[in-house]
Amino acid sequence: MVRRLDVTGADGVRLAAWEFTEERAETAGSGVLLLHGLMGRASHWAPTARWLADRHRAVALDQRGHGRSDKPATGPFTREAYVADAAAAVEQLDLGPVTLIGHSMGALTAWQLAAERPDLVRALVICDMRASALGAASQREWQDWFRRWPVPFASLDAVRKWFGDEDPWVERPNPARGEFFTEVMTERPDGWHPVFDPAQMLTSRETWVHDAHWDTLAQVRCPTLVVRGLDGELGRAEAQEMVRVLPRGAYAEIPDAGHLLHYDQPEAWRTAIEPFLNGVLTS
Repeated sequence: MVRRLDVTGADGVRLAAWEFTEERAETAGSGVLLLHGLMGRASHWAPTARWLADRHRAVALDQRGHGRSDKPATGPFTREAYVADAAAAVEQLDLGPVTLIGHSMGALTAWQLAAERPDLVRALVICDMRASALGAASQREWQDWFRRWPVPFASLDAVRKWFGDEDPWVERPNPARGEFFTEVMTERPDGWHPVFDPAQMLTSRETWVHDAHWDTLAQVRCPTLVVRGLDGELGRAEAQEMVRVLPRGAYAEIPDAGHLLHYDQPEAWRTAIEPFLNGVLTS
């Protein structure tokens, strides 16, 4: 069973959180908060949250600008706002000390929260997020990419086909990627549009792509697992350096997986992270 929980984030932004269990686990420290990446939504975590919910309290958050959470016209979409929202979810839902599982931008939010509020965080899983700066060229590539989207899409099948096969960023057919994007579309009279505002996504990204984040990573004191897909955006050398920088870091990688490793390889993802979670959540 999935039920919605409301959270008041920074600046009064209304956030939608989703609890994937009918009964709350009462074990101290058993809360798990899942944070999606840029353009994602809480539902992308459903397979992970469901197996976690067998033993723990699993909650996935629609971050500001995403899913069913508020999309304030004027923001803010700063790093500080995203981190404050995550802290609000932990505190208001009584999840702490929490295990944070974050993908991409959500992973950055998770480790910044762990660095800033160690009292709230018990353990951390970083899923395919780089600590190095991506730079202005990367931001321009994203701007150009959004302009190429053939919005509105005529159908969800058209969404699947474009993102899974026709998108210039797709090197080979990727049905899971197509399905991933169907979950962030909504139907309007003229066709299917993203539930988010691409301009807000670019604004969110602008606040972190130009900077490196090694300093905050080094401040994370809790046990942390860095996970990468072999075909993802986080390279092996950088991932291993992240583990070295982390005071209590560990490493895992998933073959035949790209950036959306938790979504397109759910069983391999579970195999990679479950031993770590069992250790930190039962200790």
